Amino acid sequence: MYRKKDNFVIGIDFGTDSARAILVNVLNGKVLATSVHPYRRWNEGKFCDPKANRFRQHPLDYIESLEFIVKSCVKDLDEGSRLRVIGISIATTGSTPVAVDERGTPLALLESFRNNPNAMFVLWKDHTAIQEAEEINQVSTRYNTDYLKFVGGVYSSEWYWAKLLHVIRRDPELHKSCYTWVEHSDWVPFLLTGGKRAGEIKRNICAAGHKALWAEEFNGLPSEEFFDEIDSKLVPYFHRFGRSVYSAEDSAGYLCKEWAEKFGLSEAVKVGVGAIDAHIGAVGGQIQPYYMSKVIGTSTCDMMVVPKEDMKDVFIDGIAGQVEGSIVPGMVGLEAGQSAFGDIYSWFRETLLWPLKEKQRDQDMESGLIEKLRATLLQKLDEEAFGLPLKEDMEFALDWFNGRRTPNANPNLTGLIGGLTLGSSPPQIYRALVESTCFGSRNIIESIESQGIEVIGVNALGGIAIKSRYVMQTLSDVLNRPVNIITETQPVALGAAMFASVVAGIYPDILAASEKMKTANNRIVFPREEYVNLYNKKFKKYKQYGEFQDSLIK
Repeated sequence: MYRKKDNFVIGIDFGTDSARAILVNVLNGKVLATSVHPYRRWNEGKFCDPKANRFRQHPLDYIESLEFIVKSCVKDLDEGSRLRVIGISIATTGSTPVAVDERGTPLALLESFRNNPNAMFVLWKDHTAIQEAEEINQVSTRYNTDYLKFVGGVYSSEWYWAKLLHVIRRDPELHKSCYTWVEHSDWVPFLLTGGKRAGEIKRNICAAGHKALWAEEFNGLPSEEFFDEIDSKLVPYFHRFGRSVYSAEDSAGYLCKEWAEKFGLSEAVKVGVGAIDAHIGAVGGQIQPYYMSKVIGTSTCDMMVVPKEDMKDVFIDGIAGQVEGSIVPGMVGLEAGQSAFGDIYSWFRETLLWPLKEKQRDQDMESGLIEKLRATLLQKLDEEAFGLPLKEDMEFALDWFNGRRTPNANPNLTGLIGGLTLGSSPPQIYRALVESTCFGSRNIIESIESQGIEVIGVNALGGIAIKSRYVMQTLSDVLNRPVNIITETQPVALGAAMFASVVAGIYPDILAASEKMKTANNRIVFPREEYVNLYNKKFKKYKQYGEFQDSLIK
């Protein structure tokens, strides 16, 4: 039985493959219920073309998952306890934008566009807009104002304006129907609060600053002339973006009647402004100034917060943005990351499973065998790789299987596996892939430190950080520094719950909320001295192979 003074909030995390929600006690951060729901259409492979780097998600996947996870979290609450659910906040992948009409409805929800991938959310890892990103970078060099200085000097094909331009150029009918282009993290709060006019959508500082070139120094977005020079088609979207942005501590409004009835909750529930999942996850993972919080999943997002006085006149080249207030209000949030991390391990697993998947088509296999192997294969590779002797002359890899995000975004780069012999085994190749992802992490840290911002510690959070002892030990060895493993299993959803408690008025700010609601018992992995020197030598080779491939692309 809950005490009368207990109140509850719901934190929601829209990930790449599924959505999850947690019900949390605001007094102590205790997680009372958890629910996860996969995106049905996405997991069926619909509307995507991996060979063309096209990854799209239907809004119905988000809507169906949202209803399921929240209802599941509150189903065991009695009527009185439901009235004490006082806040909901969300985090989503980003940049994952969508075309909406004047009412704020994603075009894929209209009959005329329901099967059109261009009318769906363009997932963060969609790289179809490489050409458009290059055009934005080229135009930026013609201006005295450096419009890219807050995004590391290079605009990415993963981001807002490049994706918008790609879609409207290739789909004139969609361009005619599109009123504005909205991030997933902005659309969900608009949906929950019953918004009816797209012009009233509250855009969050995380996505606007890191992905859409918004900056106070520019009084908002870059100039109209800048967008017109890239392509005049962008000008209406420039005008409809709005001049105000909000932090995740701000309220988007109250839960509307429709969604309150679906959830079985009160219309008095406050809904927070959204944000990008990695930013919120860093808060849920106990981010501290000058600590790099590595949110490790299919990709990585490497987040830092730095007191704004220490960032005065400092602009870090090659990262994915530095934006005041984007992670913790009052500090400058830095974002970097790798476009593929866990995705590389998953690719290798699926490659090893290919013969069995082909055989399954002939229906000549035990039912469920592939799923059993898929569930255990990476763990087995971890165990085998951990026991391998380490030497300098062995298999190597580059982690750019989905391009390079940081330092210096380049989606044209590809991964490499080399040093193979007739004796190379799957565990040895897997070891090379793991080392490459850890070398990529070291490359990011060294790039940031070379530009004057010290990284005094590393936090690792997410599924891989918790589950893979081998990957985390290799990361510590490669970085030659302790790695603090955040054992919270739902750091993004917990971070969202922390922000929901601020939005609901329980705590004055996110620092106070995170101090009271943090729950994880953390553990530390220390580098092994005998491996450090060897990995220093291997890292030099990693850099050399990277420079060679870079030269080929240029």
